[in-house]
Amino acid sequence: MATEHWEHLEHGADIGIRGYGATPAEAFRQAALALTALITEPGKIRLRESVQIEREAPDLEFLLLDWINALVYEMATRRLLFGRYAVEIADGRLTATAEGEPVDIERHRPAVEVKGATLTALQVVETAPGQWLAQCIVDV
Repeated sequence: MATEHWEHLEHGADIGIRGYGATPAEAFRQAALALTALITEPGKIRLRESVQIEREAPDLEFLLLDWINALVYEMATRRLLFGRYAVEIADGRLTATAEGEPVDIERHRPAVEVKGATLTALQVVETAPGQWLAQCIVDV
């Protein structure tokens, strides 16, 4: 049985995010948590606001790229940090809700500014039956 989790991977001046789950949607959710964890501890974020995100792409890899870049955009333009994600993927379409709150410099102590997801190490793959990996390098 798959275990959902996330991790970071070192990559020169940038850093990678990696999510694991039993489905692509779970792996995407975990990759989003890895993105948040680059900035602050996800557990410090209060769930006060939600943002709906929808994306379409021809394959799962480009869908992951679009998903992460949409989160970076929403965090930057709304000045929010997200601590919880709900993700559904069907027929090349991602529908998601990101929940969080406005950045509080004192409480969140942001560590880095993420500029965007890159094509470097972009991968969405079933590594074993019922175990998906979603990863990419983000520019910080």
